[in-house]
Parts: sequence; C-alpha cells; structure tokens
Amino acid sequence: MKNLLKEFKDFALKGNMLDMAVGVIIGGAFNSLVKSLVENVIMPALSVLTGKIDFSNMFIALNGQTYATLAAAKEETSVIAYGQFITEVINFVIMAFVVFLVIRELNKLHKKNEAPAPAPHEKVCPFCKSKIDLDATRCPHCTSELPQ
Repeated sequence: MKNLLKEFKDFALKGNMLDMAVGVIIGGAFNSLVKSLVENVIMPALSVLTGKIDFSNMFIALNGQTYATLAAAKEETSVIAYGQFITEVINFVIMAFVVFLVIRELNKLHKKNEAPAPAPHEKVCPFCKSKIDLDATRCPHCTSELPQ
C-alpha cells in the first residue's frame, strides 16, 4: 500500500496531473467561450441567412400536437429538440477546428526546435563492414583499397 501511495505521489507531482488539471480548466473556459460564440453570434447570423429560422425552437412534440415554444412543449410532453442538437453540432465543429489549429501550430513549433541531423562523417568499408572515416582511401582494419 505504501508503494502504491508513493507511486501516486510521484505521478501527481511529476507534472502529468498538474498539466491535465490546467488543461481541463482552460478547456472548460474555452468551451463556455465557444458556446457563447455559437449561441450569440453564429446562430443569429445563421437564422438571418436561413430566413429568420430560430434553431432553439426547432423541435418535434412526441404527442403530435403543436406548441409555440420548446419550453411549453416540454411542460406537456416529451420532445425531440433537434434545433438544440444542430447548435451542439456547430459547437463541436468549431471546437474541433480550433483544437486542430492549435495542435497544428504547436507541431510547427516543435519541428522548428528539432536540430537537423548532423552530416555523416563515417562510412562503412565494403569489404570488412567496419566504420571508417569518410576521407579514408584505405580501410585501417582490413587494409583494402576503397573505391572512390
């Protein structure tokens, strides 16, 4: 049991848990930001483009009757609120696209930090297969003359 607690302590303090906690907190804040963008900017603009359709009040009442609003329908019967589903799909697409852009930029930064591979300074002797200097004209191991 002590070993398990020690392993957990090492894991938590190593940074993995802290990085994950920061990511979850920032992700939650970012989610509310995207949700606000979709509900307050994109969906009203989309409703103007589609002829003033209000996606929040798009639903099907399962009892077959018609209701003025989604809230009124929910009080009386079960509903399929496909307008809210459309809104959530748009939220997801925006979130996925933004995450894609962030990861793409992070990958670009990561590639820039990688040092280029050093130029080779050795070659393999074709006769004895030992490593020799690139400028060598004769193998120091088997004394064979090397082709240019």
